[in-house]
Amino acid sequence: MITVAEVVETIVKQKPFIENALVEGLINLSSFSRQIKPEIERTLKKEVTEASILMALKRLVPIIEITLNRKIEKAIKKFGDIIVRSNLVDFTYKNSDTLIEKQSKLIKLITSEKEIFYTISTGVFETTIVISMSFSEKISQIFKEEVLVASTPSISSITLKLPDDNLKTPGLYYYVFKQIAWEGISVLEVISTTNELSIILKDKDVDKTFSILKRLYH
Repeated sequence: MITVAEVVETIVKQKPFIENALVEGLINLSSFSRQIKPEIERTLKKEVTEASILMALKRLVPIIEITLNRKIEKAIKKFGDIIVRSNLVDFTYKNSDTLIEKQSKLIKLITSEKEIFYTISTGVFETTIVISMSFSEKISQIFKEEVLVASTPSISSITLKLPDDNLKTPGLYYYVFKQIAWEGISVLEVISTTNELSIILKDKDVDKTFSILKRLYH
């Protein structure tokens, strides 16, 4: 049989930002208990008391703090350098049988350009290229026969060097992006490798985002 505590835990995990707000003491537990009471009763198909919900929340908060935040904070302390690249542009093309051939041509040209920044992300239906603005005309020429879905100029990337054990830390990406979302900043693209995370943003948001990420280290 499902208990009140189990339903409360499920609801908290499904609501963005609630976990951190509970740990920080930013939420009135009594008010939150009243808010989620109807949802709990619908799930359990019976009436429950606000007192039982409140008790479940009080027991859940320390568990969240220990199992989630402390592990994440420990991982963040191991973050490496923050690298910023500006004057970028991105191009998103519809995938086609000839697109890979064009990508190969692009990579051959870039090989001799040591100062050029670029990434290529291939999805199921689209491929996005983020590259230095100085190379944008060559991109347009190389891919002129492909279907351009979207292009965004005046963007920058912020790259975080992640600790080697980042894959063993659940919620690490969520924690980073939560801080950015709270400040109302839109992320255009996310590019990751095993130990690196690159966030693509509009130029106007770079300084603010850099400050947010820098604060995570302290």
